[in-house]
Amino acid sequence: MAAYICVEDYEKYALKHLPPSVRDYYKGGAGEEYSLKWNREAFKNYRIRPRFLRDVSKRDISTTVLGHKVSMPLGVAPTAMQRMAHPDGECANARAAQTAGTIFILSTISTSSIEEVAKAAPDGIKWFQLYIYIDRNVTLNLIRRAERAGFKALVLTIDAPFFGDRRADIKNKFALPSHLRFANFEDELSQRINTAKTGSSLNEYVTALFDASLSWDDVKWLKRTTTLPIILKGILTAEDARLAVENGVDGIIVSNHGARQIDSVPATIEALPEISKAVGDQVEVYMDGGVTQGIDVLKALALGAKMVFFGRPMLWGLTYNGEKGASAILELMKREIDLAFALTGKSKCCASLKDITRDMVIHASYYSCL
Repeated sequence: MAAYICVEDYEKYALKHLPPSVRDYYKGGAGEEYSLKWNREAFKNYRIRPRFLRDVSKRDISTTVLGHKVSMPLGVAPTAMQRMAHPDGECANARAAQTAGTIFILSTISTSSIEEVAKAAPDGIKWFQLYIYIDRNVTLNLIRRAERAGFKALVLTIDAPFFGDRRADIKNKFALPSHLRFANFEDELSQRINTAKTGSSLNEYVTALFDASLSWDDVKWLKRTTTLPIILKGILTAEDARLAVENGVDGIIVSNHGARQIDSVPATIEALPEISKAVGDQVEVYMDGGVTQGIDVLKALALGAKMVFFGRPMLWGLTYNGEKGASAILELMKREIDLAFALTGKSKCCASLKDITRDMVIHASYYSCL
């Protein structure tokens, strides 16, 4: 296979080789896809301010997240239906994350089950992304299985009472390929995505089964239900971040759902500073969205993230060569993060990330005003 040297190389390969409906599902966003574009391009608006004549001969980019040491401040975000990219799907990505020594988050609507992923990567740090179903027994069953399988946290997605206006999926009448199923469910719930007669089967599945009445009371319910740490995924404002702290969550993922919910929301790197400022060190703050380079991770850390996650690049690596492709993505990102630390005068990334400071990154408008 060709020598690929950056995430974009793997992305080009995947978009060329995936079936059109799968390609469009993985890469698409909501509406006119303004936010999808901004997620990536907004990183360009932040300038790195390096410091030199510092000893960077020894570097350590490891960090600690919810008490667990990870090899780098980058982990694998939840993405649905990964067996559409490769037969090993989520199991391959989980093994790659385990090998890399970082966090893997499994989606509720995955094509590999909680138990299969636990068996595939028994020593990896695994979190479970949770949707709350109208039938609370469905949700409770998922939680108990994640607990028994050794998952270390629950990641509650709060920005999806319904799925967004994903026009490509509607045009393609997107459905899960017939040889696959939602592996965390049995009977109707595992196959219902393929029963829609018009439009996107996934949108119809979500509308029928996800609880659109979700509120802060449900966060309190979840805290009473499990002893696992609770992380809220989908926060974009300081107001909601403060409410998350008030409701006792353990972490926040600043996320716009890959720009797949409502168009014209800010890029997550733009939303991150106000959220970090609002909560300080009361809870750990993470971010996903638009990350494709090591310098993106550095910028996010400087703007207040404790940890960064990415999803689509892992799908591109998976499409390219299964677990080996996924591992290649994590390895190249680890190299790029290390290089970014070295060339900005930061010798190590300790548990508190004290070496990464806000003055390392500044908005481009600063230089236009000089």
